[in-house]
Amino acid sequence: MRSPAGKAIAATLATAALLAAPLSAYAAVSQPTLSTVSQPTLSEAAVTSVHTSRGALVSAVPVARLRAAAVDQAAVDAGFVGAPKARYDVTAYRLIYRTVDPWGRSTTASGLVVLPDGRRGALTVAAQLHGTMATKAYAPSVEDDSTDRVVTSLFAGAGLAGVAPDYLGLGVGPGKHPYIDTKTETSASVDLLLAARSFALKHGVVLKRDVLVTGFSQGGRAAIGVARALSRGEAGPFRLGAVHGVSGPYDLLDVELPAVFSGEVEPHVATLYLAYFVTAWDRTVGLYDKPRDAFRAPYADIVEGLLDGTHSDEEIFTSLPDSPAKLFTPQFLAKLEHPTGRFRQALIQADRICKDWTPGVTVHLYSGTKDTDVVAANTDSCAASLRARGADVRIHSMGAVDHFGTAMAAYPQIIRAFSRY
Repeated sequence: MRSPAGKAIAATLATAALLAAPLSAYAAVSQPTLSTVSQPTLSEAAVTSVHTSRGALVSAVPVARLRAAAVDQAAVDAGFVGAPKARYDVTAYRLIYRTVDPWGRSTTASGLVVLPDGRRGALTVAAQLHGTMATKAYAPSVEDDSTDRVVTSLFAGAGLAGVAPDYLGLGVGPGKHPYIDTKTETSASVDLLLAARSFALKHGVVLKRDVLVTGFSQGGRAAIGVARALSRGEAGPFRLGAVHGVSGPYDLLDVELPAVFSGEVEPHVATLYLAYFVTAWDRTVGLYDKPRDAFRAPYADIVEGLLDGTHSDEEIFTSLPDSPAKLFTPQFLAKLEHPTGRFRQALIQADRICKDWTPGVTVHLYSGTKDTDVVAANTDSCAASLRARGADVRIHSMGAVDHFGTAMAAYPQIIRAFSRY
């Protein structure tokens, strides 16, 4: 994130801030700009195939090449102290592939695949799921200075095949992003795995069945959803090998939303999260008839356009007020504080990610006690729900650190754990 407001904006859009760590060591590759990222074009890459089936590879283009030493330097620049040293040079690619939208219709999405150069034998896949991001051009497969790209490159530097979905509506995918939509976070991630498998085979690389899944913030929650799909056999040949979630909002109804109204979530942060969440869920769930039913003037006239994926973090941050009470009408604010009807049922369904399955692997969850974006009680709630179904869950407290401090502390541990596979 390139905001002059520094940490205030960094805390606003979860991993979007994390994505701004310098990565100048990457080889220069022409990238879409903020104003040009939109519908994917096949001319930007070598087209391999165009099918309507999920996971079909549409195109692939190299976006970066990095020496092992440069991977290590990128990790230091990003703030990952103590990350394992890379053993391989790596090459990163942007894939465009077939997937489905929230209504099951065929669409495309983009994602990042990073492979170790010169690595022999079949590769284990490590999937990195990014956090809250409201700007298409900041997605892992597009943004050069992306910490998700650093993490994925560290996986490849350890000899793994790193993948990082942009999700629907981000990167060079069409339309708007359906924020906090477990169904499409999962389908976009699973379909990238399938596309990556086809792509790797064309490079003479076989991907193993086991997938190691991790993610931060929105991506921590998404990691649990993807792990569930892998565990249930809903990802073609792939299966769950490991899952590590970092500071995810696993319990929206009973933890995260109440924390917004209790003041545990910093008010300006809460305003931006809620604006993104409400406009996205209105498209999929239906939360209001007209923007002015939910938003106060003058925000009712700008908020949906502001969150269309083409505006920078700075624009979003400076265009919205500093508290939910200033953004939403009193009636709609009450609806958010005390959900009922269709909205409540959608929240209950979304929060089933920790309640309706039993992982066959140990679940690792990371949290920080000073997190005022996604409160640590989310981690406790998810762990309790999974344990109630007989799962082995280990909570890793990163101590008195904030949202991004949790990620900075957790990822070196996760990379080290994954590098053992």
